[in-house]
Amino acid sequence: MLYRTPSADATLEAELATFDAVRDELGAQANGTGRWLGTLRRQWRASSAESSIEIEGFHVPADEIVAVASGNEPPDPTDQDRMALSSYVRAMDHVGVMSDDPGFQWTDRVLLDLHFDACYFQKDKEPGQYRQRGIEVTSPGGGPPAYIGPPAEEVPLLMRELMQWLDHGDPGAHLIVRAAMAHLHVVSVHPFRDGNGRIARIVQSLVLARGGLLAPEFVSIEEYLGSNTSAYYAALQAVQGGSYQPERDATPFVGLCVEAHLVQARRRLQQLAEASARWAYLEKLVEQRNWPDRLVIALEQSLFQGTNRTAYAAEADVSVPTASNDLRRLLDAGLISQLGKGPTTRYVASAQLTRDVNAHP
Repeated sequence: MLYRTPSADATLEAELATFDAVRDELGAQANGTGRWLGTLRRQWRASSAESSIEIEGFHVPADEIVAVASGNEPPDPTDQDRMALSSYVRAMDHVGVMSDDPGFQWTDRVLLDLHFDACYFQKDKEPGQYRQRGIEVTSPGGGPPAYIGPPAEEVPLLMRELMQWLDHGDPGAHLIVRAAMAHLHVVSVHPFRDGNGRIARIVQSLVLARGGLLAPEFVSIEEYLGSNTSAYYAALQAVQGGSYQPERDATPFVGLCVEAHLVQARRRLQQLAEASARWAYLEKLVEQRNWPDRLVIALEQSLFQGTNRTAYAAEADVSVPTASNDLRRLLDAGLISQLGKGPTTRYVASAQLTRDVNAHP
């Protein structure tokens, strides 16, 4: 037995209608953007992934998140934090492939493969396999378990029921409500030894992507959940009551997810507007100096946790020697600063460039 999808009351219906309007505006704004959207989407993608793994105790320094998430700095296999981020991004890449696969079907293998993608660095947690024993979620402050999952022998049957629901259950529900319920089902069955929260959030994104809502980096709610972890856990506790009780009302969790989607979509709209203004300023700066317009890419990257020769060369579609010359030109002009030497060299916006950009909204 799974949780029942709650009916939307007048308040929830109004919030869903508001979200639809914001989503439409977000899609229209995204379709009208220029070259700068690529950098912004990579930032969003990396930030969402980092927020999701941070909920489970992993942490990557802010100035390394984009580089690790983009694959420009492959992590040491023994570095659990950076491997968690890299693995999460790999799973989300898989979501992207499945999002428009005409032959896609919801099967156990979908979740098992996503779990393997996200947790394969945790070999002792049996990535890609359902758990074979009971499971408890420890309370942060000690004491009784925060949550007790259903017995291991019930997991395969519950997951088959979930696959059937994902395939054709509650077709009349709003897409973000269905996605929230998918999240709740996975995290409540707790089918894996570890990584259940990560997989629940990835499955939520897959439901959204399969529904054609927008690309996951536009509408996924990991950043909101990462910034409001206490509220996230409180909503789960309100629904679960400490153990698998699918007869309980799922409304508190659905309400949290709808709120998160609204907040996140509005934040994306604001970030799009800020990025457009920033790019226009950088274009003018480069044009005034009679530089190739590709240098705008380097400046934009430098403002977001830095760049390196490889990352800049790839996005600007130039050779690495050309990238080196471009970065040297920006260094000599005092627009960027160099951090480190050799293979680990990174380039970040200078204090002056940062001040100038902030002064020209």
